[in-house]
Amino acid sequence: MIELQNLTKIFHTAEGEVEALKKVSITIPDGEIYGIIGMSGAGKSTLVRCINLLERPDEGTVKVDGQDLAQLSERELRKMRRNITMIFQGFNLLMQRNCLRNVCYPLELAGVKRAEARKKAMELLELVGLQDKALAYPAQLSGGQKQRVAIARALATNPKVLLCDEATSALDPTTTNSILELIRDINSRFGITVIIITHQMSVVENVCRKVAILDRGEVVEHGDVGEIFAHPKSQAARKLVYPDGNENALVVNAESETLIRVVFNGADAAGKPIIARMALDAGITANIAYASTKTIHGKAYGSMILGIAGGEDQKNRAIDYLRETPDIIVEEVSDYVS
Repeated sequence: MIELQNLTKIFHTAEGEVEALKKVSITIPDGEIYGIIGMSGAGKSTLVRCINLLERPDEGTVKVDGQDLAQLSERELRKMRRNITMIFQGFNLLMQRNCLRNVCYPLELAGVKRAEARKKAMELLELVGLQDKALAYPAQLSGGQKQRVAIARALATNPKVLLCDEATSALDPTTTNSILELIRDINSRFGITVIIITHQMSVVENVCRKVAILDRGEVVEHGDVGEIFAHPKSQAARKLVYPDGNENALVVNAESETLIRVVFNGADAAGKPIIARMALDAGITANIAYASTKTIHGKAYGSMILGIAGGEDQKNRAIDYLRETPDIIVEEVSDYVS
């Protein structure tokens, strides 16, 4: 378990003090895929560097399995860092070494014999699907292949924690999805705790189960990804969930339609969409005035605003029908922006 308690980090610049982190407290259970998301300047990279004490916080504690890292000697800290490895947006591969020797590098630093290191490195390259690129150099690889080599290298010391600092930001969407699938597989196969630092909501939705939203150095919201997506409370969370603007900005016929809000909080996303089912099963048609829903791990999250014509009776029938579906919350909307 990783416990961050009241972390504060201040940088002293020519323009004055910059408080990059403000009493940040997060608990990350073992084996979790945990997202830390925020816009540029939120303090994400500072926070991830505090987790392995590459940056030492001015206040607060970092505990891994109950051990306060600040209390370790430099030798003990170096040993602990073998259990907390990182991958980066820029890959950070050694350009003068081929893929095999890049993966061997942390094993060499740990004093592993050459033959054993090469055997382990080849196994890891096979794990990430690049055994045929063992003798290739980083300059000969695509961005996705470089990141796979970086992941293989990060796994060389059998870490308990993998820190991903904007690790997919330089990749196209298809490659990003393949890297996230690899990370999910590694987490499932080895039980490694994964912490993903990103500014991309799509990355969090794709792979994370828990998330903390960082804004100007503070954690403004944290919890299950689906719950936060369905009910964003902070302004920072709402900007990430609704990047196109105000979710209440609707195009409706206010005189002939009654508005209802439908919140999807983990409903089964399989089968025919529920609004289409309502039209077929109950003869109730709805004007979708606003929708922001996504499927996360086979479940639907987000919300819709529906305009229901036909007066009070039709509205009540629609509400009753929708409420029959598990993990859906339905309520009438009394005020809106048209």
